[in-house]
Amino acid sequence: MPVAVGPYGQSQPSCFDRVKMGFVMGCAVGMAAGALFGTFSCLRIGMRGRELMGGIGKTMMQSGGTFGTFMAIGMGIRC
Repeated sequence: MPVAVGPYGQSQPSCFDRVKMGFVMGCAVGMAAGALFGTFSCLRIGMRGRELMGGIGKTMMQSGGTFGTFMAIGMGIRC
């Protein structure tokens, strides 16, 4: 199937570019949510200082990776 070309010579992004963009957007949203939920959960159990920063960072990476993966899969299905 030929790639559609816009009026100014632009082409649509490839399927890999769409999947990559979905992962990046999902990772950003997941990390923001992880920062909020991680902060509240770590403060609730009494973490302070370096332990608090490590707990928040771990939660941000986990939720960002998980949500990014699901968004990438969703964008791959749409290709």
